[in-house]
Amino acid sequence: MMEPILSLTGIEKAFPGVKALDGAALNVYPGEVMALLGENGAGKSTMMKVLTGIYQADQGTLSYQGQPQWFTGPKASQAAGISIIHQELNLIPDLSIAENIFLGREKTSAYGRILWRQMYAEAQQLLDRLRVRHSPRTRLGDLSIGEQQMVEIAKALSFESKVIIMDEPTDALTDTETESLFAVIRELRAEGRGIVYISHRLKEIFEICNRVTILRDGRFITERAIESLQEEEMIELMVGRKLEEQYPRIHTDKGQATLEVAQLSGPGVREVSFSLQAGEILGFSGLMGSGRTELMKLLFGACRATAGSIRVAGQVVQHNSPQDGLRSGIAYISEDRKGDGLVLELSVRENMSLSSLRQFTGAGFHIGKQAETGAVDEYVRHFNIKTPSQEQLIRNLSGGNQQKVSIAKGLMTRPRVLILDEPTRGVDVGAKKEIYQLINTFKAEGMSIILVSSEMPEVLGMSDRILVMHEGRISAEFERNDATQEKLMAAAVGKQAA
Repeated sequence: MMEPILSLTGIEKAFPGVKALDGAALNVYPGEVMALLGENGAGKSTMMKVLTGIYQADQGTLSYQGQPQWFTGPKASQAAGISIIHQELNLIPDLSIAENIFLGREKTSAYGRILWRQMYAEAQQLLDRLRVRHSPRTRLGDLSIGEQQMVEIAKALSFESKVIIMDEPTDALTDTETESLFAVIRELRAEGRGIVYISHRLKEIFEICNRVTILRDGRFITERAIESLQEEEMIELMVGRKLEEQYPRIHTDKGQATLEVAQLSGPGVREVSFSLQAGEILGFSGLMGSGRTELMKLLFGACRATAGSIRVAGQVVQHNSPQDGLRSGIAYISEDRKGDGLVLELSVRENMSLSSLRQFTGAGFHIGKQAETGAVDEYVRHFNIKTPSQEQLIRNLSGGNQQKVSIAKGLMTRPRVLILDEPTRGVDVGAKKEIYQLINTFKAEGMSIILVSSEMPEVLGMSDRILVMHEGRISAEFERNDATQEKLMAAAVGKQAA
């Protein structure tokens, strides 16, 4: 068996109120892709921060290229040949693609002058390798989130590192972009690089990885060759229990129409009409850029409609701002929880109650702290949110727990209509099922739910009815029993299934 290029053993790391790592371990082998798997909160991100020197381990050993070594920070680990592609983009929108790739290490002459031609040429080579069809001079903010993720990957590749860590690299990528990334990973593997691949998309693990390391509750569970595992066993090792049913949909009787949309148009949306009933989950499917998120923002008031009408509980409403949407009884949980849904420097309590402070505000705009903390405590218990206290900063929670806080924030406004835009993106299989069970609870209580998802099995598994969007329009509608992945995909690309 080959020697690992990188090895962490017996890693322990504690924070106030929680032990994040407790005997965690990881080996990375040259010319191989090692999947690092575990539920949200299993310790994957903490492990990577210990590896790159952001955190210092309380105990354990790190060996790199056969030598014991600890890094003092990200710059030191990067200089040694270890790069990390973070799940959250670390880019500057107002700079060009090339400027982002080489930020802080610009190509300069002996006199300190930036060698723009050389920098653009090297950036273009990286973009070509990833099949990104943009000039390196393009302003980064003009790119889609998926394209920005590819720039983040190009930046990591520019370091020519021996070990590359990829944290949910395909989370915002299209299928075509994902294939381009996988082609590059295969090239890197052939060059002898060691890759750590963190993803909740198990299909990708079987496609691109050689081995799997599983963590649970901060502990090392196993390291296995990918061919020795089935998906069901992998999930069981991650969560410590069997998931009997992946999509636990329930049947409820539908009520009156709570939302009626007629010929609605606006940025990215053209003449959309549909209705939604009480106790119904209406799924929205479609490819990236089809107009799903743009439609949700029109409904909520985050963007202004240019034509058409919206009725909530039979009343025509005009939504010119999110406040209008909230007043009408619509809550929108954004696909970008950290960009649009949460304030990372605020606590769990402050984030959860942010949209519903009026409920806790008395005379003189004084917030009733006792009522606020009581309501937050109720949601923390009901949602099984893992946090030492409601005063914990939201940024310190795992992705799945952040998502639960984001959903709770919307529910505290007591909406008639709950819009969930990619509610399980970046969430592990265990937390996914908890979120599905919460959705079922809201449904049983008569709430109207819109579920927007890029994962067709999720839409098919949880929805009562499904609408497919293509180029800003609704291209097809399916009842649950008539819908298949093939039909959804045909409608998503503008074709009708036979």
